[in-house]
Parts: sequence; C-alpha cells; structure tokens
Amino acid sequence: MNIAIVTGASSGLGREFVVQLDKEVKFDQIWIIARREQRLKELVQKLRTKTVYIKADLTVEKDINIIINKIKKERPNIRILVNSAGYGKSGYFHNSDIDEQLGMVNLNIKALVKLTYECLPFMSKGAKIVQVASMASYFAIPGSAVYSASKAFVLSFSNALNAELKGKGIHSIAVCPGKVATEFFDRSGMEINPKTCYTSKYVVDLAIKDTKKNKWVSIQGAKMKFARIIARLLSKRAATRLISIFKRLS
Repeated sequence: MNIAIVTGASSGLGREFVVQLDKEVKFDQIWIIARREQRLKELVQKLRTKTVYIKADLTVEKDINIIINKIKKERPNIRILVNSAGYGKSGYFHNSDIDEQLGMVNLNIKALVKLTYECLPFMSKGAKIVQVASMASYFAIPGSAVYSASKAFVLSFSNALNAELKGKGIHSIAVCPGKVATEFFDRSGMEINPKTCYTSKYVVDLAIKDTKKNKWVSIQGAKMKFARIIARLLSKRAATRLISIFKRLS
C-alpha cells in the first residue's frame, strides 16, 4: 500500500500539501494528521484519494505513539512524508512563556525528528521527505529566538539526511518560505501585511516541483533567494544586527 503522510494537515501549508498530493493520483491512501478533528473530517470529504485522518497533538508523546503504532501495524510503503506541523511565537525570550517556547521545540524539532526516524524503515528508493522549515532557518532573529533556532535545526537536519540516505535513494528537502498568508500568524502574535505574503498554493506548488527535482531546498521568489544570499555572505553577528535594524524600521 503506497501512502503519503502529512502533519499539520488542518490548515495552512499542511492542508495545501494534502490538496495538491491528492491530485497526484498515485497514492492508495493519504494519512492526514492534526489536532483539529472537525477540520480533518471536512478535508477528507473534499479529496478523491482514500484518506485516513488521525487526530493527534504532536507535542504529546502518547499521540505521537498512536501514529507510530499504526505505521508499525499496517506496514505501508511510505512514498512521501510531509512534516508541516509547527508554530512560532514572537517576543523576547526573557519575557516569554517558557511552556510556549518549549512547545515550539517539542513540535518543530522533537516530533519532526521522531516521525522521520520511525517512518524511514517503511520508505524505499524514490521516497521523499519534505521538512517544512522557514527563511528564518538562515537567520538568528531577535524576538523569535527559539523559533528561528528550531527552523535552523530543520534545515540542517534535512540537508544532513540527504548525505546519509543517498545510498538508499531517499531524498529530503527543506521548504524555506518567507511570510505565507496562513493561520500561523494568528498564533504567533506577529503583525503582517497580507499584500506582502505568498499564498500557500504558490509555496506548496513550488515545493512539490522542487521535490520531484531532488532539490535540497525550496525557496520561492527573488526576494527570498536574495535574503539567502545575504545570510550566506554576512557573519551571524552581522546578519542578526541587520535583522534587528530592519525590525525597528518596519
């Protein structure tokens, strides 16, 4: 049984990945995972591919184990794993809620690593792993210290996997979008101008194309590609100062 697994599937990029993978018509099933059960049920009704929804909070160990136990029991052939679940909170670290900060670590890093690890034995040549990171991966961002650090981990982890899994023919890609018009910003507390944001459809469409090309990273738009060049040219210290200045002026 060939399947796709998508976390964070109830909204934003995760939901869009499900919608676009459904059009691929090459999976026997799509497994969709998120906390909000009603949204998952509504999404299932809109898809052509047989879809299994799993209500799970990936910051909770027992919920992650529900997914892992199902994989081990059914032993599917996982053709693509999309780790899209994640969140960010803005504000200076010393003024923040430590539980929210640790929640980011648990979801953005721990859950992603554990699901990747447990899915790998059920992946074969040609399988893909999509790790949703962020342009924040390239910068240490004051006011988003833990979030940007967590996404830097995702980028590094994804790149390293490519070297390790090359002999198995399994490819991992880090998707590093800039600002995307999703519910992410409702939870983060960050202010955004929707006119400056990319759409989920655009980001995911490019990510899927880049995944098929076995690219290491998917970055949309000239501005974001330029930002990556700047991040590579500057030292971490200089880049962080630049971000601080930009945030004060914006």
